[in-house]
Amino acid sequence: MAHGLGTFVVLALAYFTVVWATDHSPLQDFCVADVSGQVLVNGFACKNPNSVQADDFYHSGMHIMGNTSNFLGSSVTPAFVSQLPGLNTLGISLARLDFAPWGVIAPHTHPRASEILTVLEGKIQVGFVTSNPENRHFSKVLNKGDVFVFPMNLVHYQRNVGNTYAVAMVALSSQNPGVVPIGNTVFGSNPDISTDILAKAFQVSDDVISNIQLKF
Repeated sequence: MAHGLGTFVVLALAYFTVVWATDHSPLQDFCVADVSGQVLVNGFACKNPNSVQADDFYHSGMHIMGNTSNFLGSSVTPAFVSQLPGLNTLGISLARLDFAPWGVIAPHTHPRASEILTVLEGKIQVGFVTSNPENRHFSKVLNKGDVFVFPMNLVHYQRNVGNTYAVAMVALSSQNPGVVPIGNTVFGSNPDISTDILAKAFQVSDDVISNIQLKF
């Protein structure tokens, strides 16, 4: 009897561990974000449903070209939960990517989302790198109408490989996917990561690291 009870307890714990490891199903039709609220939760607290309007599920401006007059020659226009409160708890968002000729969106990760990209105009090279120890690099040049997927939290990038402006739309599997630009994160942290640590990691001199840090 004791052995049977022990087995039941182990199986029950295993079941509940699996349940706890997955996202919760929505418990209501919607939970429009109260972006000005003072309650701190994992996401945003809900507005009173009685005060929700159609505009809470609406966002305009994705047809407007982003400003690409920067050193990367690219721009990202997000429609995340901060811009579109109706996304709260839905696990989706999107963004517009604009590229000047040969503009780049530098290597980065999204810690909370996978991403799917559709080219609207131009020719865009995309790529991502798998995790250690393989570090396998997948890369492809996409044309108008092509689609490419970036798995969650892997380092990836996009680059316009044409002499005209390029545009893409991306959808992400989180209301707030986050972005971790590799260069900014490593060389522009506040406070700085010690130069000797980075020098050993990148197998260069301290002076090289200091020079790169100044750029960020």
